[in-house]
Amino acid sequence: MKNFLYHKPTTLSEALSLRARYGQSAVLLAGGSDVVIQLREHLIAPEAVIDIKGIAELTGVVWDEHNLWIGAKTTMRELAEHPEVLRAYPFLADAASRVGSKQLRNRATCVGNIVNASPLCDTGTPLYALDAVVVTNAREIPICEFITFVRRTSLAADEIVTGIRVPHQNCKGEFTKISRRSEVDLSTVCATVLQAGDSYRLSFGAVAPTPLRLRETEALLNGKPLTAARIEQAAISARAEVKPISDIRASLEYRLDMVELITRRSLTNLMNGGSEA
Repeated sequence: MKNFLYHKPTTLSEALSLRARYGQSAVLLAGGSDVVIQLREHLIAPEAVIDIKGIAELTGVVWDEHNLWIGAKTTMRELAEHPEVLRAYPFLADAASRVGSKQLRNRATCVGNIVNASPLCDTGTPLYALDAVVVTNAREIPICEFITFVRRTSLAADEIVTGIRVPHQNCKGEFTKISRRSEVDLSTVCATVLQAGDSYRLSFGAVAPTPLRLRETEALLNGKPLTAARIEQAAISARAEVKPISDIRASLEYRLDMVELITRRSLTNLMNGGSEA
């Protein structure tokens, strides 16, 4: 591991000053579950590591009149166990509870999961389906525009993500994670299928270079009664809309089969009642 400078600011302004000083040669550290691995495996070699764990204003889950706020330091465990998240968005809590091991969930953050920009990030699909907004010190970015490619985001060199904002909405949804093992494994395919009134949102992970909203399939469903025939049409559409690859975890054909299966099963569950928010 290459030597680097370590900074632990206690205020956001101090962190931003460090960010401006080092630019792209610095990496931010919150939970560290991704950054430490990348350092150890020589995938990154920053000049400086800026540890934001000491910044109090980035802490916590806040439920107010209009939004769910997920602070940049909020761990997966905190998100998965928060009473309002469990009540309103149980599929988001489920996604957070399926990340890694219990020990990792005590360290890993939801914001870090998104900033890491993996195509298979578990909390990505519920946040995409919820039209979440990534908030930095300078601007707000729709999450579908934030992750731009594998391990790439639209975050500028002088920006820090302070949290994720989820506008309140009445919905019910299903989160699905398919992996080789039931615990402590990366997703082969993950997905969230959500219903809000007579509109539907489908988002999938590990089937494209970024998490993916299936806009064409959503258009087939929106404003129409959910029937067995329409569900079958949507399942076939979803299979055609994704662009998976074959890799060590699964073949392209297997992922296509799983997208079709998840779409059919999740929509059927929603038609039969699903999990009300």
